[in-house]
Formats: sequence, C-alpha cells, structure tokens
Amino acid sequence: MAKSAEKAARSSVWLEGKAHRRRGGGQPSGLDRGRIVDVTVRLLDAEGLAKFSMRRLAGELSVTAMSVYWYVDTKDDLLELALDQVMGEMRLPDPDAGEDWRDQVRALAREYRTLLVRHPWVSALVGVFLNIGPHNLAFSRVVQQVVRRTGLPAKRLTSTISAVFQFVYGYGTLEGHLASRAAAGGVSVDEYFQQALSAVTAAPQAADVLRESREIMAARGGDTVAEMLERDFEFALELLIAGIEAMVARESGTPGD
Repeated sequence: MAKSAEKAARSSVWLEGKAHRRRGGGQPSGLDRGRIVDVTVRLLDAEGLAKFSMRRLAGELSVTAMSVYWYVDTKDDLLELALDQVMGEMRLPDPDAGEDWRDQVRALAREYRTLLVRHPWVSALVGVFLNIGPHNLAFSRVVQQVVRRTGLPAKRLTSTISAVFQFVYGYGTLEGHLASRAAAGGVSVDEYFQQALSAVTAAPQAADVLRESREIMAARGGDTVAEMLERDFEFALELLIAGIEAMVARESGTPGD
C-alpha cells in the first residue's frame, strides 16, 4: 500500500519525460498529440469525465484505440495533459505591471472561476495530479507573486492563497455542477433552478428552512441565476480582500486595529 501511494505521488507525465516525447516510425497519419489533446478537451466538455474513455476518444478521432497509444502512454497521462492545456486559457496579470494587488487578485479569482465553470471536469482532476505542467506552474507563480505584494509576511502567504483560491475552487465547482445538471436535463440553468425550488417547496421537512431563506434570497436580488451567482461571488471576493487588508494592518501593528 505504501509503495503504491509513493508511486502515485511521484507519477506525472511531466516528471517521466513523456510530455514531449515522440515515438519512432509507424504512427498513424493525420494524428498528433496536439489534436488528441484538443479532442480530449472537447469530449470532456461535452460528455464529462465519467463518460470519457480511450475507446470513445479513438472513435471521435476515427482511429483505433491502439493508435492513440502511439502518442500517450496512459489515460491518466492524457487527462493530465488536457488539464494543463485548459489552465493555459486563463489570462494572467503581470505582477510587475504596477497594478494594485487587489485588482490582480480579483482578476485571478475571476479567471479561475470562469475556467472551472467552462470546464466542470477540471475540479475533479486538480487534486489528482501534481499539477506541474507549464500552464499550472505559470498560474501558481503569478498567484504567489501577486499575494506577496499584499504586504503580508511570508508565513501568512499560503493561508491567504488558500482562503482566496479554495473559495474560488468551491464556488466554481458548484457553479459548474449546476450548469452540467441543467445541460444533462436539457433545460436552462434558470429552468433547472425553478424546478429544484419547486421540488424543495413540496418537501415538508424543508419548509422552515425555505421560509427563512426566501427573505435572504429576495434581498440578494438578481432576475436570473447568473446574476445571483455573480453578485454572491463578487461580494464574497470583496470580503476576502477586506480580510486580507485587515490582516495586513494587524501584522504591521497599525494603531487602532
């Protein structure tokens, strides 16, 4: 068991020199790793992680499953490559551009949330792999550089990064799941929300909680689910930024804190 865990912890397409390796002759014509990864991402977006298989991928590529293995050794290697590829979709701020760190934290948080919603399968894979592909590392590096500029001491940086980006991870994951459930039912997110609300309303055991929630939900505002989610996310993000500001003041011993 220990050896198996150790192997899993060390396993990565980026560690084993396989990420850019090319095999010898005999590869199927018209196929390359870039196309394979692109189609993998498209299938994961359309059908989800649970339905993805090398056989399904091969069918989409109009080749045999064995043909795919000319370019990637395992399904996990392919998923790790796909994960890093979509991480590259995020627009990263320049930590040296002289912008306020608050604006850059907001930008990073919004980009990460958008990624998780656009590709719901990403959240399931983030904790599976070591996340040391070039795009993952670029994101991590910029996050660290921006959070350093808050003025917090080094011993507080990992906690700060966790507070912001684990919040975004959770929020984006749930939002992505909501969109996936609606799509699977062939309805819009707003229609799915109304169906779910009707179902909850009909459950006697939920009556008290729902009655208490109605006032809160009405006060939140927003005519659509997207508007409600946007308002909640932005205010929660501002709470986190305000918390960072307060902790900077506390750490620096600002009078009156």
